[in-house]
Amino acid sequence: MQIIGLTGNIGCGKSTVARLFAAAGVPVIDADRVSREVVAAGMPALREIAERFPGVVSDAGELDRAALGARVFSNPAEREALEKILHPRIALEVRRRLQALEDAGAPVAIYEAALIVENGLQRGQDGLIVVTVPLQEQLRRVIARDGLSEAEAQKRIAAQLPQEEKVAVASIVIDNAGLVSALIPQVARALAALRGESLPSAAPPPEGR
Repeated sequence: MQIIGLTGNIGCGKSTVARLFAAAGVPVIDADRVSREVVAAGMPALREIAERFPGVVSDAGELDRAALGARVFSNPAEREALEKILHPRIALEVRRRLQALEDAGAPVAIYEAALIVENGLQRGQDGLIVVTVPLQEQLRRVIARDGLSEAEAQKRIAAQLPQEEKVAVASIVIDNAGLVSALIPQVARALAALRGESLPSAAPPPEGR
């Protein structure tokens, strides 16, 4: 089974692209959805987060994602601490789901995640799709979607690897600067590649990464 990574920075619309792949019958494993499931009430990860980040879990035992995000996006050390809690658990669950798809005979699966390149995961995949958008449009979308100030939105964008570095290791780049209607033919071309010849291997990461 081919495993194709799908990534893009905040506000770039990778989830919209993922939905188009899913609508075309390609199974998609969403790392963000998995991350929400591993921190559900009563899960071991949530207990560990509550100990490491006091005040981000409500009295009802639910994660206050806004409060947690405010802490980790402004502090790289805090973000790293959170990732050490979450990433091993997410990786284990993703492997389980991918194995289930392979056992069911799926020829290809999409793994949608924001930090594929940051974590070097593209090296173990059969291709990487990167969704891009111009910086000013990305900023506008993040402000509108999340109700953030411009400074807060810029901080969240700056916390991620610049998208040109992700493009440098991409097999396919999807431009999401316009309407969803403009995505449809791009996804169709990517699907043609997935269902035909294998995508070229993702390029090695830039020096120093």
